[in-house]
Amino acid sequence: MDSFEKISHAMARRLYWVAGVAIVVMMLLTCADVVLRYFRKPIPGTYELVCFLGAAAVAFAMAHTSVERGHVEVTFVVSLFPRRIQGLIESITTCFGLLFFTLIAWQSVIYANDLRLSGEVSLTLGLPFYPFVYGISFSAAVVCLILLSDLFKNLLKLFGK
Repeated sequence: MDSFEKISHAMARRLYWVAGVAIVVMMLLTCADVVLRYFRKPIPGTYELVCFLGAAAVAFAMAHTSVERGHVEVTFVVSLFPRRIQGLIESITTCFGLLFFTLIAWQSVIYANDLRLSGEVSLTLGLPFYPFVYGISFSAAVVCLILLSDLFKNLLKLFGK
């Protein structure tokens, strides 16, 4: 179980770095475009690139947020319950999260395949959309791995020592 958790956390850490790089590139690209607009030489497709990079940044940060337990949750009331009840509540909510992110991963793959087969590209630069949607799917799958690891821990809290 520890190795499964380490692998999923390592994947989340790498995706988090990709998200960070995407944010830095967004910032540099936007700043360069603003400065070049002053000289009447804007960068073509800046809006498209910033949108694609924003999607990558948000998607790839999801897994790290799950590792850090940074999603919105109400723990004050749950922390008042006995340990086993806490395990039960956390197991149920983790199952819902696992189901939700499994659906995101699955439907993203379907949507990316549709985009790939239709040849959908951005208007200005002609960049294909589907690699970014596959990235969203991959990130959601990593979140599923993290939630699966959390579910095992919650079940141990519920049924364990």
